[in-house]
Amino acid sequence: MSIVDDIVTEIFRHNKELPALLAKTIKYRLGVSIGEFSEKSGIPASTLYKILSGERDPNLRTFRRIINTISEIERGYAKKKKKFIAMICSRGCLEVLEKTTINAGKETFDIREYSVTSIEEAIIGAIKAERDGASALVCAPIVSSTVEKVVNIPVATIKPSSSVVRAVELAAKKAS
Repeated sequence: MSIVDDIVTEIFRHNKELPALLAKTIKYRLGVSIGEFSEKSGIPASTLYKILSGERDPNLRTFRRIINTISEIERGYAKKKKKFIAMICSRGCLEVLEKTTINAGKETFDIREYSVTSIEEAIIGAIKAERDGASALVCAPIVSSTVEKVVNIPVATIKPSSSVVRAVELAAKKAS
């Protein structure tokens, strides 16, 4: 869901106030100042400040310009963002990861780490990775089937082989 969709949903479904929602969106989600937003939208900064302080409600034309500017900024960020694969697993698993990028055909993906310590954190990490713009994600077998149900990006499951054998051998040594 886009930032614009989130704003409309918050305003109309959840009855949130536009000033606080808009201020948070511009500053934190888009990462621009009111001055920069004013410049991009063509809305005078004084008008934006009045809307953000609750002194004034925007008319329909101004609201459309606000929404269109948010969409333009969001699209611009989406184009600039480099594609990445999210790696969701424990710190120990991430420490043995030797690559920071991977080539797949004509495309290169960064590998972004999401360190987790529980199944719940893995599910939350997967949702966060998708929101961050991950092209796909990799996670442990214990959560992969659940993660596939809650995200709309490809999910690959870690299938350990030699590490499983080593763990069994270590367990046998400790038990003897």
